Amino acid sequence: MHKDFAPEAPIAGEISFDDFLKVDIRVGRIVRAETFPEARKPAYRLWIDFGPAIGEKKSAAQITVHYATDDLVGRRVMAVVNFPPRQIGPVRSEVLVLGFADEDGAIRLAAPDGDVPLGARMA
Repeated sequence: MHKDFAPEAPIAGEISFDDFLKVDIRVGRIVRAETFPEARKPAYRLWIDFGPAIGEKKSAAQITVHYATDDLVGRRVMAVVNFPPRQIGPVRSEVLVLGFADEDGAIRLAAPDGDVPLGARMA
């Protein structure tokens, strides 16, 4: 687990509310998930629907420990939608899916508690 994400890591430096608003976190639904054999670490390719205003975006996520591809389809997730796209091998990752590392460093997805519209922005 990266030291910055460990439970004992110190709180990050203070930011302003305006800084927080620059990070656009939205709710999406995974519509397709595939293994990503070309990745250096085990990962999946994800296609996520963020509703009509944003549309479908792709991501690569290292979430293979706790999730199977079949279990991911239909699942709501939270993602940062305004980072620049990043090329990860043959995949262009357009959003950063959010999660938390467990005690072993494996990622558990962050998701809203209950139904919210696709594309809803974190408030």
